[in-house]
Amino acid sequence: MSGSQGMADWTTGEGAIVYQSCASCGAVQYFRRAFCAVCGVPNPQTRRSTGRGRIYATSLVCRAATPEARAHVPYNIVLVDCDEGFRMMAHGEKDLAIGDEVVARFELFAGRLVPHFTRDHRE
Repeated sequence: MSGSQGMADWTTGEGAIVYQSCASCGAVQYFRRAFCAVCGVPNPQTRRSTGRGRIYATSLVCRAATPEARAHVPYNIVLVDCDEGFRMMAHGEKDLAIGDEVVARFELFAGRLVPHFTRDHRE
């Protein structure tokens, strides 16, 4: 699919992560836009991610920001460098460390479906 709309992902309740790729310069971006953030060409292609990547940073949250999140404390927020070349913030297993290879699963958190990264045990 092309354009900034179209493919469903976790933000619309689908168990998927999508990103965009510029047909002109090859740049990838996680946040959907109507144009490439690098070169400005309109209508980057929307693609589905494999959900695989490597932990860039991790932060254990011990104090909930909202009443709905209190039931989940403590929970881990991670930055993941996805295999396709973009970085995203998501939830992750509590014992993940920088450099761990991970894969996204999808779980309910405070009533919404969210990406939750776990160790990737692929050979």
